[in-house]
Amino acid sequence: MDQIRIVDLEVFANHGVYPEENALGQKFLVSATLHADLSRACETDCLEYSVNYGEVCHLIDRAMKEETFDLIERVAQMLVDAILEAYPAVERVDIEVKKPWAPIGLPLSYASVAISRSRA
Repeated sequence: MDQIRIVDLEVFANHGVYPEENALGQKFLVSATLHADLSRACETDCLEYSVNYGEVCHLIDRAMKEETFDLIERVAQMLVDAILEAYPAVERVDIEVKKPWAPIGLPLSYASVAISRSRA
């Protein structure tokens, strides 16, 4: 299976267990690997036979801003569901949601959740 990768898309959204995270919002970094057969796009040089990663980036941004969740695990699942629903050519999605401003009181680069889901 071929892959389209989106790496560390910055999204400012309101997810977290603590009330101030939901009220103030914070930066998230989202990486996605979309698994699809891209052979026809490679042969034809035609976007209609691929997955428009620009559209996927906007879908991720919009979806993360529309709802608020306590857990980034839920955010990751919601994103996988949205991508699989919107793009039938995608057979599997790997998503990582990074939280660089995680309120743990210790220095870290980020906390993250990564999941992988395939079509049933």
